[in-house]
Amino acid sequence: MLATYAARAQDSRGRKHPEQRHAYRDDYQRDRDRVIHSRAFRRLESKTQVFTRRLSDHFRNRLTHTIEVSQVSRTIAAELDLNVDLVETLALVHDIGHPPFGHAGEQALDECMRAQGLFFDHNLHALRIVEYFEQRYAEFRGLNLTFEVREGIIKHSHDYSAEQFPQLAEYLLDNRPPLEAQLIDLTDEIAYLTADLDDGLESEIITLAQIRRGSQLFERFYREVETLYPAAAEKLKANETIKRVLNALAGDLIQTTRARVASAKVKTLEDVRNAPQRLAHFSGGIENDRRELKHFLYDNLYYSPELKRDKDDSKKVITEMFAFWMQHPEKLPQSYQEDARTSLPQTVCDYIAGMTDNFIKEQHRTNCG
Repeated sequence: MLATYAARAQDSRGRKHPEQRHAYRDDYQRDRDRVIHSRAFRRLESKTQVFTRRLSDHFRNRLTHTIEVSQVSRTIAAELDLNVDLVETLALVHDIGHPPFGHAGEQALDECMRAQGLFFDHNLHALRIVEYFEQRYAEFRGLNLTFEVREGIIKHSHDYSAEQFPQLAEYLLDNRPPLEAQLIDLTDEIAYLTADLDDGLESEIITLAQIRRGSQLFERFYREVETLYPAAAEKLKANETIKRVLNALAGDLIQTTRARVASAKVKTLEDVRNAPQRLAHFSGGIENDRRELKHFLYDNLYYSPELKRDKDDSKKVITEMFAFWMQHPEKLPQSYQEDARTSLPQTVCDYIAGMTDNFIKEQHRTNCG
């Protein structure tokens, strides 16, 4: 049974191109399947999350991270009686607009675009992917996803201003997104904070002692684990602790969101949309723990000297390839030539953003080596 304020497929605002209903899948289930079968989704397997394969091929990539976000999201949505199919779809599509090389690649691509008076935003690029670049159907261009999925792509992590982004006016920018979309940015953080502790320890860039000093949340649970499993190996104690950290974050998100919904007297989806602020949230104490853990990872892992080499190499590859195609647009694939005549910087950006790490490295070796 869904909550009265959950999004329902039968009440969807629909697709841009009307389609006949499927015999045994509702519209959100069909959207999920379209995302999974898209080329852009497959390419996530070869895009960096935090670690490139120079260090190891055991670490999360953009695809495995996405699957973990989907698992966490489904669990929390089910407990809140939300639409699990919509939540799963939004989790699976939430990173589809990221370029190669993780956040270093995103920063480099944005810098290239800003030099042209433009910018790069991975959420807006994700919308371009599902509306324009995916070509799988004879009747229309793009995946023709439902309004709620397209809305969630752009609104799951922050709010856009209709004044600054008039091209997004159809997505009810003055309203909150459904709770299914509000969850995604928070479940994303739960998944990557805990996963990056795991991969960071495995990489030996951060140590168990550092984490215990840097995160009160981790330290509280580690002491509990030491009491329960005094003879266990350090790695297993760390695993048990990370599991408890994830459970604490997820459980708090469930309880706090439920309480905020009740306090706001929300009964319908329109109540969610008209709420003065987003209702999905952590409690004050856990929010402080989350921020402390995130700051620890930025200071000790994401900006570590050990990862700087990969970041610098990534930025160099993207910057030089952007400049190459700006100077030699004739070298772009034929399928991009028409778009290039309208806006060459945007076309070069779109081309690069869709690449895997390996493909852009090959292009760089061929054209700039």
